[in-house]
Amino acid sequence: MKTKITSSIKSGAIHIALLCAAVLSAHAAGKPVVKPAVPSGGSWTLTGSLNTARFEYTATLLPNGMVLVAGGFDSNNHVLGSAELYDPATGSWTATGALNTARADHTATLLPNGMVLVAGGVDSSGNSASAELYDPTTGSWTATGVLNTARADHTATLLPNGIVLVAGGAGGGDVLSSAELYDPASGNWTATGDLNDARDLHTATLLSNGMVLVAAGLDSTGSPSTSAELYDPASGSWTPTGNLNTARRSHIATLLSNGMVVVAGGFDLNFGPSASAELYDPANGSWTVTGSLNNARYFHTATLLPNGMALTAGGVGINGVLASAELYDLASESWTVTGSLNNARNRHTATLLPNGMVLVAAGDGTTNVLTSAELYNAPAPSPTPTPTATPSSTPTPSPTATPTASPTPTSTPRVTPRPRPTPYSRPTPP
Repeated sequence: MKTKITSSIKSGAIHIALLCAAVLSAHAAGKPVVKPAVPSGGSWTLTGSLNTARFEYTATLLPNGMVLVAGGFDSNNHVLGSAELYDPATGSWTATGALNTARADHTATLLPNGMVLVAGGVDSSGNSASAELYDPTTGSWTATGVLNTARADHTATLLPNGIVLVAGGAGGGDVLSSAELYDPASGNWTATGDLNDARDLHTATLLSNGMVLVAAGLDSTGSPSTSAELYDPASGSWTPTGNLNTARRSHIATLLSNGMVVVAGGFDLNFGPSASAELYDPANGSWTVTGSLNNARYFHTATLLPNGMALTAGGVGINGVLASAELYDLASESWTVTGSLNNARNRHTATLLPNGMVLVAAGDGTTNVLTSAELYNAPAPSPTPTPTATPSSTPTPSPTATPTASPTPTSTPRVTPRPRPTPYSRPTPP
């Protein structure tokens, strides 16, 4: 389950226009418009519930300001084909066209043409190579080119040239090193250079220089990894970069406003939740330890807020599923506890909305799979010094929004999280 989709933050004027259009549309249809409550700074407010409980699904912000949720596992660990749309103007969810292939642990990528590419994952038979496109104008899905390699728990990254890079994952009982490119113009997949290290449950981050940073994950022996590498779209090849200080998988990675990447949490070599965090500097290819999370966690989310802080929420901690959340401040390199979720959850999604709020939806809770969703409103920024990037000969990168979540201390009694459905085999850890 990995929500690994980066959304661009649009201008305020466009955001307002989109939301107004949605409200007018609802009025025209004779439907009452009930605006969701706006939470106070640093707090969470419940919004409309999904029609279907799900986890390990995808959530994608569409150009019209709505959020598309697709697939996932249900409470019986069966793959879902259903999809639904969240409307920020009304705070409600509406069913939309179902996927052609029910799936979970897939990826979803918003293409430059406004369509959404869903690829791979786990279907009713095991790992899937199928891919399909969602058209927001018709609310329907159309099959597109098939992946060269069936895979799940991989990453998908939209490159500056409009091509989608898919890398790693699990397939055929193995952790994969293969990578491939999807061309929206032809609808075909083409193999590109292999990763130096096979991995799944890793992260992939598009850097400001156009290269893709892939970090950590589960390696071919079944252990969390410290390795990282860079993909160069110009050459189609991968180059090793500095190793992380802490081996991890099922962590989060967020591109910060100064072009650095913060990685936090995950499952460590002791196969328990980690609180450690570190920063990757593209200028020198090295990782530096930064402030630790207040709560160790994995299966959490990460979101870059408009104020430049990174929000991490939920996940699984030492004592079970978490409701806590925290904020990372690059200026102080520290995490601060913020308001807790109304419902503890993991393997959920977090989406930055055009109005600056963060939508967290569904996921696996303490006792059951959830339909609930809630909104986070960031606290007003404090007058802290503007963070500066490490001196470099390269231009200062521009910010990119990326999901990020982090826990807050909680006294919740220990709850064993629901096991991850694994219809495919993975290497047994040594």
